[in-house]
Amino acid sequence: MPRRRRHGLELAAGCTLALAALFLSNGIPAAADPGDPTHGPQREIPPGMLAAMQRDLGLTADEAKTRINNEYQAGAAEPGLRKSLGSSYGGAWVSGNTAELTVATTDRGQSGTITASGARAAVVDHSLAELTTAKEALDRAAAQRAPAVDAASAWYVDVRSNSVVVQANNTAGATDFVAASGADRDVVRVVQSAERPRPLYDLRGGEAYYINSSARCSIGFSVTQGDRNGFVTAGHCGDPGDSTAGYNRVAQGSFQGSTFPGNDYAWVETNNNWTPQPWVVGADNTNVVVSGSQQAPVGSSVCRSGSTTGWHCGTILQHNTSVQYTEGTVRGVSRTNVCAEPGDSGGPYISGSEGQGVLSGGSGNCTRGGTTYYQPLNPILSAYSLTLTTG
Repeated sequence: MPRRRRHGLELAAGCTLALAALFLSNGIPAAADPGDPTHGPQREIPPGMLAAMQRDLGLTADEAKTRINNEYQAGAAEPGLRKSLGSSYGGAWVSGNTAELTVATTDRGQSGTITASGARAAVVDHSLAELTTAKEALDRAAAQRAPAVDAASAWYVDVRSNSVVVQANNTAGATDFVAASGADRDVVRVVQSAERPRPLYDLRGGEAYYINSSARCSIGFSVTQGDRNGFVTAGHCGDPGDSTAGYNRVAQGSFQGSTFPGNDYAWVETNNNWTPQPWVVGADNTNVVVSGSQQAPVGSSVCRSGSTTGWHCGTILQHNTSVQYTEGTVRGVSRTNVCAEPGDSGGPYISGSEGQGVLSGGSGNCTRGGTTYYQPLNPILSAYSLTLTTG
């Protein structure tokens, strides 16, 4: 094995060249001044991305444009360099505000090939193929017997350190995991980390949720109660203590309050895997932003989202309606000519960007049309001291 190097790599001396000069010999246009049309076509950058890069990366607008263009050029050139270096290829990465490209190799004799392209050469101990083999050994071991989260919260190929990194809070447990996997220990580094990754899902009005692993209703609107997250829905969907799972059947939360009949409203507190969003699922799965909960007058247009029938619109016919169900009378609901079907219950009604309420019940269907009733939103927020999530 070649001698060990600090951090697993060694930069070839005198090979630090700006990416603006990259790959000119191969006829690939270099990215330089974003306002200079002589350096080939520039990448179009969405305004929102440009603003976010300035905010989050501390760049000026011109620096952000240059970085994006240089990253594109590096990405376009990397496959050719990987092929030319063959089995000695050790990976590639960009760094700095100008996105300078570094290409790694286990063969010092190939440094000239890399630097002739304008990139920086790094001589490393392990090829990318070796690193990938070690990482795959860890994957197989985890598939057979998953390590405890504190023993391995994540593992990955880190081309910059020329190693496979295993993140763990319990480093002894991580070492056991690596040993059991059969991965080359010289390639793997265990790094102390308090990270506890978890899946993240959005709460969106109109999406399905399941009650006690059986019945299905629809999310109304995302809400918060202090530092507690959740959503409002119809009261007839569940009782306090009933558990819920999301559209993907992942554990979601439980009913904290529910009233039916009399009123027809409830709120569900969700766990930390679910993030309340100011969105209602609109046509073609788009996000309709909720900006408030101002009540719309009679005659206003109103649209409803639900997990059975999706997005449908109509008008508000009357407010302050009492409706008689088999289970009893529900008072103070609004009547509409928007259609709905079973499973849509609890889903949101919205007029423009103002939330109006959650589906209680109705008659008819979305084939021949019908009448539906919604529980107004503001009384739900008031009853449980909830704050509507808005955007």
